[in-house]
Amino acid sequence: MSVLVSGSVAIDNVKTQKASQENLLGGSASYAAIAASFFSPVGMVAVVGHDFPVEHLDLFKQRNINLEGVEFSSGETFRWSGEYMEDMNDRETLSVALNVLESWQPAVAASQKAATTVNLLANAHPLNQHAVVDQLGDGPSFTIADTMDLWIQISRHELESLLKRIDLLVLNDGEAKLMMDTSNVVAAGHRLRAMGPKYVIIKKGEHGAMLFGESDFFACPAYPLQEVFDPTGAGDTFIGGFAGYLASLGKREYDFADLTGAIARGSILASFTCESFSTHSLQDLTPEAFEERLATYRRFCSFA
Repeated sequence: MSVLVSGSVAIDNVKTQKASQENLLGGSASYAAIAASFFSPVGMVAVVGHDFPVEHLDLFKQRNINLEGVEFSSGETFRWSGEYMEDMNDRETLSVALNVLESWQPAVAASQKAATTVNLLANAHPLNQHAVVDQLGDGPSFTIADTMDLWIQISRHELESLLKRIDLLVLNDGEAKLMMDTSNVVAAGHRLRAMGPKYVIIKKGEHGAMLFGESDFFACPAYPLQEVFDPTGAGDTFIGGFAGYLASLGKREYDFADLTGAIARGSILASFTCESFSTHSLQDLTPEAFEERLATYRRFCSFA
């Protein structure tokens, strides 16, 4: 059972109020694929340029990520620079250069099509997400799509049509309210689910996540960190870990309880991402450290 992750691979420059670092591994597909690889085999569909650092490519290979769907272009890799404010909830984008991402058309490799059971459409233009769904056909047992405010504003029609082709939509609370034109996040979740996907996850950052089903609802907090170093990629890590855990169950169909367990594991991986720049904490994470934090989180979330 394998996860296919499609989306962006980037080179990031990140500045916080305490530190800054350049030429970091970034992009929605990068975080999601590395997170999913903790639980399941992973394939990646993305594009990089001639300037993509070799050490980042080596990291994907060390995680045994199938890169046959990655296009190696002669142009320059997608680059993003941003600065976080003191509370780490607000950030300012300083520069964006789409470069090779601007004209990229995703191409799923034959080996990836044959292995995919969970299809994760990480944050990307809805037309690229549609293209991946078109190429996979009826193969995957579960399709997840992540999105953001930009696509809601400039590609709403394509995004709405995508909702009818997926099993789970993931977005944050501000994006859910924007898309449904409401200040009530619970109402937004139910209305989004009625537009097509069987399930909706609304991410609430440091306050956790909410899962909406037809007649079921689940909410849990984020893992309580005393200090956040860099939250870049936490949401992508979350949904990557979620997808990887589902694939590891070895099923063709998933029930609501499977999804709640996946949320917990994605939340734990996201907490590690927040403790360092880029994917540095994920790279060093051991199964023992993950299980220890998961056990603590389970204790925190239980009640009599």
